[in-house]
Amino acid sequence: MTDEIRGTTHGTAPTPLSVLDLVTVGSGTTATQALRTSVDLARLTESRGFHRYWVAEHHSMPGVASSSPAVILAHLAAHTTRIRLGSGGVMLPNHAPLVIAEQFGTLEAMAPGRIDLGLGRAPGTDGATAAALRRTNTLNEGADDFPQQLAELIRFLDDDFPDGHPYRRIHAVPGPVQATSPGGVQSPRRPPVWLLGSSGFSARLAGTLGLPFAFAHHFSAQNTVPALDLYRESFRPSAVLDAPYAVIGVSALATDDEKEARRQVRAAALSMVRLRTGRPGLVPTPEEAEAYPFTPMEREFVDSWNANVVHGTPDEVRTGLDDLHKRTGADELMITSNAHTGSVRLRSYELIADAYGLPTAA
Repeated sequence: MTDEIRGTTHGTAPTPLSVLDLVTVGSGTTATQALRTSVDLARLTESRGFHRYWVAEHHSMPGVASSSPAVILAHLAAHTTRIRLGSGGVMLPNHAPLVIAEQFGTLEAMAPGRIDLGLGRAPGTDGATAAALRRTNTLNEGADDFPQQLAELIRFLDDDFPDGHPYRRIHAVPGPVQATSPGGVQSPRRPPVWLLGSSGFSARLAGTLGLPFAFAHHFSAQNTVPALDLYRESFRPSAVLDAPYAVIGVSALATDDEKEARRQVRAAALSMVRLRTGRPGLVPTPEEAEAYPFTPMEREFVDSWNANVVHGTPDEVRTGLDDLHKRTGADELMITSNAHTGSVRLRSYELIADAYGLPTAA
């Protein structure tokens, strides 16, 4: 399974480049338009040589239309042929492990050898919504039980509960698909499991279990290097991975003009201001952000947030991404380009691909 996890570089990129899609909905647009943009973006990045395309589970956020990763991934699988597709991630405490195993077993049957299962231990929403998802008043139960839930999920994926286990006769259907090696040997294959995190807990757990790890640098930049160090120090080779493999999610936006990049990221930052202050909504336009009366505290937040967004002209973005790669030693960069308009996001990935000399789209 190591070969399915590790990416390959294209052009002059020093590390594989991938996509994290939040399926953002801008003011004046609809979720339908956002999902159509996701199809266009998956096709574009596949044609340009990006390695994988992940969508993230969020709930009760009007500006993020990715509450159902498995549904979106099935749609993207029908419109692509090569790029790896996955969750970045499914929030395990929100779901029964059997349900996730069935969903991603189905995806693997639809797109054999192209599916990743990234898992997070946070709810991906506020406490009240988490309670509605879990139907329990114990909101911390899922996060505290994460290692046990993970072990159960992997058992369902591998269909290998031991004799005497209460779930021994329960099977996640579709189960592991039969894959044929270049030598003609058939063996069962299921989606690789990744752990996601923004702190040290999942980093240590991923290392101990010998699993690939994805870190949310785009909203927890101060913890990136310590978490990656902890992951590498904790790593133990496993049946799925013989050496550490770490991906970092990074917010990056390239435009033809540096000033336009600043306008776009300021609008995305306003969206985060509203989310952090309990006013989630659609992603505002740059014009809305220019007219918004930021308080001193909000301006401080915007400056801090945008300091971790790599933005500007294609050359500036490439320089910023290369510097981040050198600083963290990440094995792969997963780029999320957040903007009000779908065409701006598409253009950003195209410009980044050009900056790295990735294959030209057919």
